[in-house]
Amino acid sequence: MKIKAFTCYEVMVPTHPGMIQSKSINKPLHKLPVGVASGWSRQFDELPKLLLKMELEGGVIGWGELYRDHNWKVVGGIIQQLLGKDILSLSLQKLPFAFCREYDGFECAIWDAYAKVHNLRVVDLLGGPVKEKVLVGAWSSHRELEEIAPLAAKFANQGYNCLKFKADLDDDVAAWCNEIKRIAPQMQVILDPNERWLHPGEVRKRAAALAEVGNVLCLEDPLPRWMLNEYALLRQYSSVPIVLHVSLPYILHGQSIKDAIKALNSRAVDGFNFNGGLANFQRLDHIAVAAGLPCWHGSEIDLGILEAMYVHSAAAAESCIWPSDIFGRLIREHDLLTNPLELKPPFVQLPSGPGLGIIPDEEVIHHYLTQKKVFHL
Repeated sequence: MKIKAFTCYEVMVPTHPGMIQSKSINKPLHKLPVGVASGWSRQFDELPKLLLKMELEGGVIGWGELYRDHNWKVVGGIIQQLLGKDILSLSLQKLPFAFCREYDGFECAIWDAYAKVHNLRVVDLLGGPVKEKVLVGAWSSHRELEEIAPLAAKFANQGYNCLKFKADLDDDVAAWCNEIKRIAPQMQVILDPNERWLHPGEVRKRAAALAEVGNVLCLEDPLPRWMLNEYALLRQYSSVPIVLHVSLPYILHGQSIKDAIKALNSRAVDGFNFNGGLANFQRLDHIAVAAGLPCWHGSEIDLGILEAMYVHSAAAAESCIWPSDIFGRLIREHDLLTNPLELKPPFVQLPSGPGLGIIPDEEVIHHYLTQKKVFHL
């Protein structure tokens, strides 16, 4: 069961026209720097994704997907660490290379192959599912007010009962929510300013108006993350639940599992958006369960392999009861799977086959291919 080869497929998969934001708006959503360009300077679908095909000597294949904008030097270093290793000798809880933004994609491939070797699903390696389908929501970035009602109606007709928006200080979020309440009274709203409401006074003004509308499920990262004391005060001020996004791939921003503990110690949150790999998401879920708080699984609007991993993680997570960010199929041209995840809004079904339970479509992968590299013993 030695790892004998990796094939790396770098792809660029654009979004469907009009699915990110209004045509009149140009607000890139990639929060991290790209080279020497600052954060918020690139749209997420302008950045490459890397798919991993890991082959074992026995013929088993494990598939992984990295977060966008990978580092080839790190990728090559991890592969050299893994080639020749017997997969059964690896600890799934702590793989034999340093934690980095590329870690979770390799973890995905290793867990997929490991589960297949034992004829198990990935969710079984997490202790088994607590649910067979995962609640998911719809999504949009910034929108002009006149687009809100038709957008909400479209998603409500598809079966979604929650719609998440990106929002900054330019957006009239109370007007958005009033429109959604008018056109889709049962639909809840998640607002994600990505820390860009900047000042507690600005948040209080919006929170008061949103509480009056009454359809906001939560505010995610309304203020800069270092202001946890203000998060706690905001919870006392408003009935709108406050959520912290703990995104472990944001290593550059210093995010870590300890952020969830700090938020709990500060009484700063009513729940969490957790982003991370299989082992670390389960660690975060256990923290939320112990605290008696809900969470959902976040994303970077990914492709099908990584979203399948999210479904397995969420299905095994007792605290994961809010709508997860598993909506890549809604936004991107293709998920690169032969058979997409079984999406019946507002749920996505847990795949049933061994490993991740999905089959990447290598013909479609080659259609979007920008670069291919092969590493072997």
